[in-house]
Amino acid sequence: MITIDNYLDSHYIHRSNWLRAAVLGANDGIISISSLAIGVAAASSTREPIVLATVAGLVAGALSMAAGEYVSVSSQTDTEKADIERETQELKEMPDEELQILAQIYEKRGLKKETALQVAIELTEKDALGAHIRDELGINEISQANPIQAAMASGAAFTVGGVLPLLVILFTPLKGMEYWLYGFTIIFLLILGTIAAKTGGSSVKKAIFRITIWGTLAMGLTAAVGYIFGVKL
Repeated sequence: MITIDNYLDSHYIHRSNWLRAAVLGANDGIISISSLAIGVAAASSTREPIVLATVAGLVAGALSMAAGEYVSVSSQTDTEKADIERETQELKEMPDEELQILAQIYEKRGLKKETALQVAIELTEKDALGAHIRDELGINEISQANPIQAAMASGAAFTVGGVLPLLVILFTPLKGMEYWLYGFTIIFLLILGTIAAKTGGSSVKKAIFRITIWGTLAMGLTAAVGYIFGVKL
């Protein structure tokens, strides 16, 4: 039997919060660590400096991603809470005006004026604050983000993404390592783009194109820096 909860849960939008953080973290981990390693490899004649720079970048990047995501989402949550508190106060001080605002929202969405007012009245009687949070402020369970969940997803995904180029560094020949890194990184990005697209229900080709182009630019520019300086470490 299909229920409304099961039906809603089947939609891709319900995965948007954690999927965005995970894809962003993994993508950043792969590209930033690969780019860092390529830049150092282009200016190094030994493996140790490349490994050291990669491990340091991996640790710093994972912590930075997690902290940044937590702060960003927490700020969003604080703003939402402030708006909810303001709406609660307005419902107490001017309930009639708030009812008319709600009715106007439904009218703009296509309901007749009488129908919009009736819907607003019924929803207000059931849960006035909930109706205004959802329809006036645009806040719902999907848009609400969890700071800890986002931080953990982003940090963990960055770590997983960053470990991949580290493995390439450890097990590929030192000579021409930047080319090995570039080749494997493109493969990693293709896989990530495909997984992200299928999980989010979007176009695989578009996801692969975006992620490959930006990854190539990042690695190319970083490699150029290493070659330009040309200081053998």
